[in-house]
Amino acid sequence: MDKPVIAIVGRPNVGKSLLFNRIVERRHAIVEDTPGVTRDRIYAEAQWAGRDFVVIDTGGIEPRTDDQILKFMRQQALIAIDHADVVVLVTDVKVGVTAADDEVADMLKKAKKPVVLAVNKIDGLGAPPAELYEFYNLGLGDPMPISAMHGHGTGDLLDACFEHLPDSASFDETQDTGIRVAVIGKPNAGKSSLINRVLGEERVIVSNIPGTTRDAIDSVVIRGESRYTFVDTAGIRRKSKVDEAIERFSVMRAQMAIERSDVCLLMIDAEDGVTEQDTKVAGLAHDNGKATIIVINKWDLIEKETGTQAEYEKKVRTWLAYMPYAPMVFISAMTGQRVENLFELIDKVYAASTTRITTGILNQILADATARVQPPTDKGRRLKVYYITQASVQPPTFICFCNDHRLFHYSYVRYLENQIREATGLTGTPVRMVVRQRGEK
Repeated sequence: MDKPVIAIVGRPNVGKSLLFNRIVERRHAIVEDTPGVTRDRIYAEAQWAGRDFVVIDTGGIEPRTDDQILKFMRQQALIAIDHADVVVLVTDVKVGVTAADDEVADMLKKAKKPVVLAVNKIDGLGAPPAELYEFYNLGLGDPMPISAMHGHGTGDLLDACFEHLPDSASFDETQDTGIRVAVIGKPNAGKSSLINRVLGEERVIVSNIPGTTRDAIDSVVIRGESRYTFVDTAGIRRKSKVDEAIERFSVMRAQMAIERSDVCLLMIDAEDGVTEQDTKVAGLAHDNGKATIIVINKWDLIEKETGTQAEYEKKVRTWLAYMPYAPMVFISAMTGQRVENLFELIDKVYAASTTRITTGILNQILADATARVQPPTDKGRRLKVYYITQASVQPPTFICFCNDHRLFHYSYVRYLENQIREATGLTGTPVRMVVRQRGEK
């Protein structure tokens, strides 16, 4: 069994994300004084009293609403409740009990999950205010006074949650994340639709409103003995478009997701083709040395004429000329067409990015390559490449020792890289070649 899960729910703007950040002790969720800022479920690991657990921050529940995003947020909160071992209902002492609080409390009672009632924004120390007692009317037991802003009462709140959790021995704490897959791309390319298709549930908000996913969110998929952690990222926008603080946080979160991933799925909207934003997102993955798969989504909406796919791939390769190593797959996240093929490709490019090649094999490749194409000369002096060794993985990084690095032309570096790729099957991963002159450190 996984670690115990505590879900934080409540209507918008009562301080759920502040409480979440207080519990996980870092700025993980987006916190802004705007209702509905947390649109998706956000997971993080935390520890209290020597025990590890998972905490989920949710979008605010608006029980009755015609707003599309608020409906989605309510759906996300319900899924979080379903996954949780304990639910914390956060309310606001300054506003008092509202009709929405009543309806959320009723939803929780029907869910038959243990609930701890937190009354937030009690910032003063000492005896709790008389307003606290009004919250007994929700019928969820003793209301617990807290201040998410200052941290007062959060320890008592977690103690109350732990009273409802199974014994720690029944939880397996050694679970690893498997292959971490960041789903990246510009807004509305279908990233969330792909993750929902893979998971078979409405894990993240899917909407035709660009920028719906504001935070990076982790989702675990287990297939046979393989484990994958998918990270859906907020779509990366052009910097000129990033006006709101919220969007700035989201771009930063997407970059962080790329940095902590093993494999990137670069989602491209087949109808839009490769845009300037796509090239920038791809550049982030390439510069970070990440194994990458180019995923052309919404292919079902494109006419499948003879040769169309080959012509389309040629155009994409022209735009993304700096990542010829990345395999390309044409899918429809909405219909599920060819989505299954992604897992085999993820395994393949991950294996390539973590490949270690012995110095013996590398130098055999070097000998064959230099026999086939002589190293360049300049003013009568010829380049001598003494040997190659691998320094690291993710991405595979090779050090070439030579007599004079000034003779090691860029084109010959690329030639040797291609020879290594061809001989060892390094598909889907960037390769870094470092040139060292003999005697250099």
